[in-house]
Amino acid sequence: MSGPVKIVAVLTARAGREAALCALLDSMLAPSRAEPGNLRYDLWQDQADPARFILDELYVDDAAIAAHRASPHFQAYLAQIGDLAERSAFVLDAVAIA
Repeated sequence: MSGPVKIVAVLTARAGREAALCALLDSMLAPSRAEPGNLRYDLWQDQADPARFILDELYVDDAAIAAHRASPHFQAYLAQIGDLAERSAFVLDAVAIA
C-alpha cells in the first residue's frame, strides 16, 4: 500500500481568461474535497501575479489520485483547462512531512 501523495499544480491564466480560470478552479473545490481518498484540496492565488493559481492537493494514495482523475468533475476540468491556462503539475511522494 502506498502512502500519501501530493499534487501541486501551477496554472497561469491565458490573457483575458483569469475570471474563467478562477471559476473553473473554484468549481473543483467541493466535489474534489468530497472524494473519499482526498485529504486536502486547496486553491491559492499568487500575490505577485494574480493570473497564477496553485492547486495544493493531498490524497491517501495513488488509487485515490486515479479515482480523482476518473471523476466527472476532473474530466470536465481537463476538457477546459487547455483553453484557459498554461499548466504544470507535479506528483510528489512524501519524504519527510510533519
